[in-house]
Amino acid sequence: MIKKITRSFSVLALSLFVLTGCGENKTSAVTEGNVQPEQEKFAWKLVTSWPKNFPGLGMAPEKFAKHVNAMSNGRLTVKVYGAGELVPGFEVFDAVSQGTVQMGHSGSYYWKGKIPAAPIFSAIPFGMTATEFNAWLHYGGGMELWQELYQPFGIKPLPGGNSGAQFGGWFKKEINSVADLQGLKMRIPGLAGEVLKSAGAIPVTLTGGEIFSALQSGAIDATEWVGPYNDLAFGFYQAADYYYSSVWHEPGTGLEFLINQQAFDALPADLQAIVEVAANAVNESTLAEYNARNNAALKTLLEEHNVQLRQFPMEVMQALKQHTDALIVEQVAADKDFARVWLSYSEFLASMHEFNKLTLQSYYENR
Repeated sequence: MIKKITRSFSVLALSLFVLTGCGENKTSAVTEGNVQPEQEKFAWKLVTSWPKNFPGLGMAPEKFAKHVNAMSNGRLTVKVYGAGELVPGFEVFDAVSQGTVQMGHSGSYYWKGKIPAAPIFSAIPFGMTATEFNAWLHYGGGMELWQELYQPFGIKPLPGGNSGAQFGGWFKKEINSVADLQGLKMRIPGLAGEVLKSAGAIPVTLTGGEIFSALQSGAIDATEWVGPYNDLAFGFYQAADYYYSSVWHEPGTGLEFLINQQAFDALPADLQAIVEVAANAVNESTLAEYNARNNAALKTLLEEHNVQLRQFPMEVMQALKQHTDALIVEQVAADKDFARVWLSYSEFLASMHEFNKLTLQSYYENR
């Protein structure tokens, strides 16, 4: 009896050993079968037109880089350079086009001399608000036109944020009539600069980091920048007494990511998708940040720094609108790409204007 029990135990032990051994071999085979080859990694450089880590504008590309690194698990890393660290702020477009860097972050109105229609994808005086602009880009044919415009330069554009409705700017003297614009030296880019020139002012183009010293020294008499959030950070209240809140030149300023097309095409499909999704996330969050921060910053300017808030007289606003309309007619006649993009933009703007009159305008008046 004891011998039978002993033999049975031995058989059971042997069976367990064999089963365990088979199980280990099977697990090992599955593990070895799941080993993936090491995936290629990419390291990109991103240059900007803004000071490094500047609130809003400068942090948008930093957030983009963080999103891309996290979503790609380090397969695509993006190093951000502020204006002047690698290339000057106004040379971002060329650096991306020539392949010196893979990406840039800027505003399209800086490329007006190279591409006359480019400012339409940033800001047009008396044009679209931020929400209207994003709607046109994604659902009104704007993105397709933008990509066609930049394609000859080997650049893929993506929306890179929006600073919302921008204030009229900082002035050393009050603007009480159109006559006060005569000879006024003002830092203002894009088509708005051409509008002011038509009204008798002298537009000056400066990067963000150059504005304060020019205003303080008297090299310029006035400047626009972004709005209370960024203007407070730059300390313009120390160099100019009057802050005009009138919105006219940039009612919804779109920023852009510039991507070298060859660098983008070299990425696998999943990393391409990550780049596009990260850009879209930054586009949305940047506008939300400005909407949240501007009001608190304005309160600080008024209550702690005694800034004198003003609005342009109706006479001035009407004159600026008339000069804008005349300039658009000139641009349409002079450049076929401008005419093509403007047709799409203006038709969408008109439809949004009618809809917003029935909805938001009435709502704001009644709430």
